[in-house]
Amino acid sequence: MIAGLALALGLAAAPEVTKVEPPGWWPGHSVNPVRLLVRGRNLAGARVAAGSGLQASRIRVNAAGTWLLVDVTIAAGAAPGVRTLRMTTAAGAAGIPFELLRPLPRPGLFQGFSAEDVIYEVMPDRFADGDPGNDDPPKSRGLFDRAKRRYYHGGDLKGILDHLPYLRDLGVTALWLTPVYDNSDRLNEKERPEGEAVTDYHGYGAVDFYAVDEHLGDVAALRELVDAAHHAGIKVIQDQVANHTGPYHPWVADPPTPTWFHGSAERHLDETWQTWTIADPHAPPELRAATLDGWFVNILPDLNQDDPEVARYLIQNALWWVGMTGLDGIRQDTLPYVPRRFWREWTAALKREYPRLRVVGEMWDGDPSLVSFFQGGARRFDGIDSGVDALFDFPLFYPLRRAFAEGKPLREVALTIGRDHLYPDAARLVTFAGNHDTPRFMNEKGASVEGLQLALTFLLTARGTPMIYAGDEIGLPGGSDPDNRRDFPGGWPDDARSAFTEAGRTPAENALVARVRLLNRLRADLPALRRGSHVSLAVAEQAYAYARVGGGEPVVVVLNNATTPLEMDAPARPAGLAEGAGLEDRLEASAAVKVEGGRLRMRVPARSAAVYAARAPS
Repeated sequence: MIAGLALALGLAAAPEVTKVEPPGWWPGHSVNPVRLLVRGRNLAGARVAAGSGLQASRIRVNAAGTWLLVDVTIAAGAAPGVRTLRMTTAAGAAGIPFELLRPLPRPGLFQGFSAEDVIYEVMPDRFADGDPGNDDPPKSRGLFDRAKRRYYHGGDLKGILDHLPYLRDLGVTALWLTPVYDNSDRLNEKERPEGEAVTDYHGYGAVDFYAVDEHLGDVAALRELVDAAHHAGIKVIQDQVANHTGPYHPWVADPPTPTWFHGSAERHLDETWQTWTIADPHAPPELRAATLDGWFVNILPDLNQDDPEVARYLIQNALWWVGMTGLDGIRQDTLPYVPRRFWREWTAALKREYPRLRVVGEMWDGDPSLVSFFQGGARRFDGIDSGVDALFDFPLFYPLRRAFAEGKPLREVALTIGRDHLYPDAARLVTFAGNHDTPRFMNEKGASVEGLQLALTFLLTARGTPMIYAGDEIGLPGGSDPDNRRDFPGGWPDDARSAFTEAGRTPAENALVARVRLLNRLRADLPALRRGSHVSLAVAEQAYAYARVGGGEPVVVVLNNATTPLEMDAPARPAGLAEGAGLEDRLEASAAVKVEGGRLRMRVPARSAAVYAARAPS
């Protein structure tokens, strides 16, 4: 009644604050002032006052009075702690809570990742349930059901933490988590892939970029996981999404600026997947528009990074996650759908604060001449060096799958490696045999355990940073999304068996796990497998011999993808091997070899591999 009387008398309502992003920042940070995005009501005409080491400036409010932007300068030496900025309008006042954060200690954090590492990809909801109490949280009841493939299944950050010993024993040194952002608390009625509403269990439909989804844990749980992983010698890579939001993000109905998105839910371009237009020097802006401005799957709202407020928000958000949790790297989703000039500024801001941090981008295409355009380290025709350190090696993924699963020519793998000259630094590419978006290796026609062992052997001995998708180390089957995201066996208390243990695995699964462990031990023992240049020695229709040279004693790898034994002759000099040098197979105990007449003559059984190195110390 009082509110109605106030309206009748033409009285304005007092301001209210419902959210502040970022909720805190660090004294001495390279970004200063920090720009706050304040959500609320009745913010029109607001003034902001600050004290205790803070100064507010450049206040802007949207026409609806629901969003306020304010720059907050943090004085040098300001003490950490909670502050309250005072917002006033003609109708009243409200507080803006803001915390000055204590920086995390730098040693052991923000380490980056490289070819020294082996990355393991985990989709948290599908790996292990460490906290059943968050399976069906009060905030979002009804989205949990393990019987439904597109609902939450209960995996969480605690489940990953509980299984770090398994990952360490496997030889993993880096962990890539698919997004942990807070996603919608309701069923997604906009995406109905099988005619039914689904959940955003996968994490790619953010509604809050400053929170962890309640099904997975919270920011403190993520920090705890990062700490525990570092203690186990495992780095952590966060999956971030700067291209789009989820369809239920509050911005969609009420954008902070008129140009926050490309278009609106009612009127926008549909994504056409023409990423080649970005690398085409002859393509006009009109041809690139659908790629850069279109809404992913015609549903996911496309953020406009050319709006300086959006760009600033995304840069600060990335820095906040790293600074809050001690992350070592970032995987950036849908890389080519965002303007390259934004990536240049985004990576520069990250590297200013965290020089060792590394970024890998998703550029999904099988053409290395196109994919290579998006790797940082070189200016392209547009005058831009994106600064993106690494890319996923999709051009290698396809021939690898065809060869080792389907029995197609292995020669194609060598030919793809032969196009490494297109990249600024091919050694930084992240190689893989599958991920959360592709059907499982074992789902391919003709796939076998022997073929998967060969694929893993190649990944863990060839150039690049190898990545294993959780479950591939046991040959987990699965077709297209969401079948490729089956729960890891043993991650739930009521599972019939646990593939985390030798006793719970089948003989075939144990053979695969043993192969991965052995290969990772070889990577640890033989530095050339991590640091050496990749030298192709001999190529046949179904065989490939290569050496890793530099960083230690040379290593020669031979892959035989044929169904018959292989005798292969290769030159020794390119491998850095002198006459008379003797090598033994450290993988499957094929016959030892010796350099004679400048040649290596190697015999490898059918569908198997050899990793030749100097004799191991007894």
